[in-house]
Amino acid sequence: MDHGTFDFIIIGAGSAGCLLANQLTKNPNHRVLLIEAGAKDDYLWIHIPVGYLYCIDNPRTDWQFKTEPSKGLNSRSLIYPRGKVLGGSSSINGMIYMRGQEQDYQDWVNQTTDNSWSWNHCLDRFKAFENYHGGSNQWHGSNGPWRVSRQRLHWKVLDVFRQAANEYGINNTDDFNRGDNSGIGYFDVNQENGFRLNASKAFLKMASKRPNLTLITGALVEKIHFDPVTKKTTGISFLGGDHHHTAQVHQEILLSAGSIGSVQILERSGIGQEKHLGSLGIETIVNSPGVGENLQDHLQLRMIYKVRGISTLNTKANSFIGKGLIGLQYLLNRSGPMSMAPSQLGAFTKSADYHTRSNIQYHVQPLSLERFGEDLHSFNAITASVCNLRPTSRGSIHITSNDVFAKPKIDPNYLSTSEDQTVAIESIQTTRKIIQQSALMAYHPEEYKPGVHLTSDDELIHAAGDIGTTIFHPVGTCKMGSSNDANAVLDSELRVRGVKGLRVVDASAMPTITSGNTAAPTMMIAYRVAELLRAN
Repeated sequence: MDHGTFDFIIIGAGSAGCLLANQLTKNPNHRVLLIEAGAKDDYLWIHIPVGYLYCIDNPRTDWQFKTEPSKGLNSRSLIYPRGKVLGGSSSINGMIYMRGQEQDYQDWVNQTTDNSWSWNHCLDRFKAFENYHGGSNQWHGSNGPWRVSRQRLHWKVLDVFRQAANEYGINNTDDFNRGDNSGIGYFDVNQENGFRLNASKAFLKMASKRPNLTLITGALVEKIHFDPVTKKTTGISFLGGDHHHTAQVHQEILLSAGSIGSVQILERSGIGQEKHLGSLGIETIVNSPGVGENLQDHLQLRMIYKVRGISTLNTKANSFIGKGLIGLQYLLNRSGPMSMAPSQLGAFTKSADYHTRSNIQYHVQPLSLERFGEDLHSFNAITASVCNLRPTSRGSIHITSNDVFAKPKIDPNYLSTSEDQTVAIESIQTTRKIIQQSALMAYHPEEYKPGVHLTSDDELIHAAGDIGTTIFHPVGTCKMGSSNDANAVLDSELRVRGVKGLRVVDASAMPTITSGNTAAPTMMIAYRVAELLRAN
């Protein structure tokens, strides 16, 4: 079945793809096809904030990827959630609105030699699509569709942790998004009236009303096709149901399938490492050694502390009455634990004085559990999860077969550098110092994980491997870079090198990971490409 010709084909209706579809269809002369492998976002638990518990590792909403066993994690394999639904990972993520640090974007400028990625330019883009709860000001916009809200709950135990952090030397902040996110405070979240706001609702709802948008769900893109002489994109082929489909393109294809999906589609289309593609029987269109390399992710070390004399969610959620009251609270005013983002209190600080800026981030939760998807502990406890914001470890993602249904090989290669191991040691030590402040000592904190008996560097590195897990921020696998970077898959305008009419527009384009949660920077990247296409 041939679906005809479009000016633009967007592959992937996630954070980037939905924003692109909204921006491009504002021009009625642009005929746009948006194609998504997942289903519509009509699953109830997508929209209730605590529903991420039921969306992650659920085939209805998640690709259900898994990593290779990692030496740095003591040979453990991890689930690696990525959204497979309209809205993409914005439908299953932690809803935290975080831009990163000003220096992150200067690093991008340095790596691309393109000043359009500087903080001031990026700040203008963030403000353009933002609807900030405090209104417009120097740092925020209020006329965009992406609602940034305050959380609708507080926990005494989190306020006590904040007091302890103050005593340690971390100052309070009410805004992590001014270019220097140092400090401690409650995260701003992408919610509206107590419901999750995903990219589908924010961007696609408007675009869907326009006659120049065609949306196809449940469609797996097999490959992108090119003219054999000019190497200009001609269209795509994809599976929908039990049928093969095609669509043609007049101007550009915008690949927004994410740091995993975009690699898979590029490699199946003949763009990647020639040796690897040849081993799978794929003809090489462009030998691009950087495709699938440069994988970066934030590894969180989940430290758990038992507490006494203060309430946590472990207590409330482990009784029938408590669960009933939680449900009633959400039903009546959209607040309480069911309105919770996975992490409520955040902090950014240095793990040691020699760092020039905040290099670790805390996600602090009034609960604890052994691992994701399991029941809360029966004892009262909090989790102080801490991650290295700028890891130096680099991993990879590659297809293992030309089969569109085959799972890729994902190897994040966590804790593989001495720098990352040192920051892991420092992070555990810093957390222990915060916990030992007087504000928390009144509640008799007891380290459940990793355990106070672990003190030497070797013991702490091994402990980090035991308690470390992904915080779901894979980036960098199709990085942009300057013309003299042989491993840069993209130029600074996100065009794929070696072909025409193809850009990769998602988190895989980041040359280095931002210092914080990655959803908002991914949208900003998409907004930049929309600017370029409007100018053209």
